[in-house]
Amino acid sequence: MAESPPMDADPPMAAASGEARLRLFQLVSPALPVGAFSYSEGLEWLVQHGRLPDGAAVRAWLEAECRAGVLPIEAASLPELMRLLRRAGGDGPGAREAALAVRERDTWLLAQREAPELRAQQRQMGGSLGQLLADLGWPPPVEAAPLAWTAAWAWAGLCLEIPPAELVEAYLYAWTASQLSAAVRLVPLGPTEAQRLQLALAPGLAHRARELVASDPRTLWNAGVGAGLAQLGHGELYSRLFRS
Repeated sequence: MAESPPMDADPPMAAASGEARLRLFQLVSPALPVGAFSYSEGLEWLVQHGRLPDGAAVRAWLEAECRAGVLPIEAASLPELMRLLRRAGGDGPGAREAALAVRERDTWLLAQREAPELRAQQRQMGGSLGQLLADLGWPPPVEAAPLAWTAAWAWAGLCLEIPPAELVEAYLYAWTASQLSAAVRLVPLGPTEAQRLQLALAPGLAHRARELVASDPRTLWNAGVGAGLAQLGHGELYSRLFRS
């Protein structure tokens, strides 16, 4: 059984060691069995309606979501979730209050997702990640329903001893990589062009992560209404490659 993460301090802020970086690579790997590959998060609807006809349009969409969608709110919530989960897993008098705070933040983040399909996705992926971590010896320290995706990702970062700054950066990277994987099958976008886009997005993702790790998520606004509307319409498409 894996060792439980130490519960007597806040998450480390220093850069990840070589071993921790390898664990981070494992977390963002497409081999992670959480089902991320089966969702397009509205991308399929946008492509079928002619909104994303080429690589330039896909890049603009991804940059807009990273700048002002729900993704920054989720990413900015990771450091606080890590601190709360650490305390919730401890034996101190504040453990119960921390667990309740995790559940409240988890519910708040779900409410940022307008479409019920997106909330179902967050629950499914979070439940899968939480179960995986439990099977590896790290059961989440919050009872009742499984944590949704963002809180489960925070727990994974804590268990794998990944610094918050790098976890936030990886969260942004994993989302864009998943969207580009979907775009390769939908736009169509060649794999070389997708890799070119990922390279072009990297500086902006790194800069955004530095901003978000020091941001209060409650001061951020979700202006990515189009993503929610696109996902709401996904179930009505005549043919679909991805799960609603």
